[in-house]
Amino acid sequence: MVVERKRWLARLAAPMRIGLAFASLGLILALVGIARGNVPLNPLSILLALLISAGGWGAVSWAVATAVVDVERDVAEEAQDA
Repeated sequence: MVVERKRWLARLAAPMRIGLAFASLGLILALVGIARGNVPLNPLSILLALLISAGGWGAVSWAVATAVVDVERDVAEEAQDA
């Protein structure tokens, strides 16, 4: 079972793995904030805190990682053409 999970994760592109890692970190930080009492104990508030934290961290880190990969690809193509 663990081997299958590693294969699934290895098949993902690097920016997607980075996005998932930071989304997980955002989720953990949101859970810490909920446990410390920074979020009202309303189910909708908790759900929004989790979605905004995980979604925000995941989307931004995925976008930055995708931009880095694209720039590195362009630089490699430019160096190859020169």
